[in-house]
This record gives sequence, C-alpha cells and structure tokens, in this order.
Amino acid sequence: MSESELAKQIRSIRNQQGLTLKELSARTSLSVSFLSQVERGTSSPAISSLKKIADGLEVPITSFFQPEQNPKYKTVPNQRRPFRIEGSPAKYIRLSGNFSTRTLESLLVILDPGATDKVFQHSGEEVHYILEGEVEYTIDNENHRLCAGDSIHFPSDRPHTWRNPLQDQTSTIMCVVTPKIF
Repeated sequence: MSESELAKQIRSIRNQQGLTLKELSARTSLSVSFLSQVERGTSSPAISSLKKIADGLEVPITSFFQPEQNPKYKTVPNQRRPFRIEGSPAKYIRLSGNFSTRTLESLLVILDPGATDKVFQHSGEEVHYILEGEVEYTIDNENHRLCAGDSIHFPSDRPHTWRNPLQDQTSTIMCVVTPKIF
C-alpha cells in the first residue's frame, strides 16, 4: 500500500466512525497536526504511531497493509517498502519473504552520516554485514569498528548499539535478526 493509499484509508475509517481529528488525537496521544499531516500524506507515521492510530480507530494494524504472503519466497526491490522505527535514526527495508514458519528477519539498514541509536537488549541473535561505509558497534561496553566487507554476530540479549562514525557518508548494513520482528 502506498503512503497516499494509507492516508486515504486512515481518513476514511475515521470519517466512517464519525470521529474528529481532535477525538482521534485524544485516543492516540498523537497531536492533531501530526494526524492531519498523516491523513494528507505529508507525513509518514512510524510503526509505533501507526499502531496507536489503529488502536484509536479500533482496527487491527494489519488492516493498513496488504497481506505480504510470498509463495515464491522472493522479494524484489520495487516491492520493498522502507520504514522507520520511532526513535531510531535508521531506515529499514525488509528483505525476508513471509511464510508461517519464518523465525528470522532479514533487513537492509541505512544509517545516515553521524547517526547513533539508543542501547537495545532483547532475546535472539543478530548478524550484521557491512555493505558500504563504516559502523561502530558497542556490545557489552566493548567497541567494534567495522568497514565494508566486515561482519559481526552477537547475542541480542547483550546491551548493544550502533552508530555511523562517518560524517559525510551513509552506511548500509545487511542484518539478520532472530526472532522475526514483523
């Protein structure tokens, strides 16, 4: 679904329910101006904001997405949708197919110049392969600087973060994470 289709769908559901933007704002804790921008297609909601909107409209978040079943297990560039996770400086592009027994998530991650992220800790494990640029990982307070062609594999339950130490170049990472995220 394109951003303009998403905007129309959110506005349509809100109007069908007879809700004003102010009422939806009260249900979601998102500002009226942000919701208006989303409905006009001038702002893309992060996944967490989209979840708040879905909850405020009392619809499942999946109703905003077309099913991504891929019986051939293949994804192609022009069908991949980039997204951001609220609070993260990274842009993510899902590379995984979608099938019921899938247990891992593969992503293309783009870090803007100088971008740094908060510390994460969750179950599972991660493999990161640097496609271009450089990325500095901090895992258990130990720094690891990786360049294009380098990789790192670590348990996700260890406190970890990453940053792009380059001030003039994006860094691109192929990342495989367990368990699956989406």
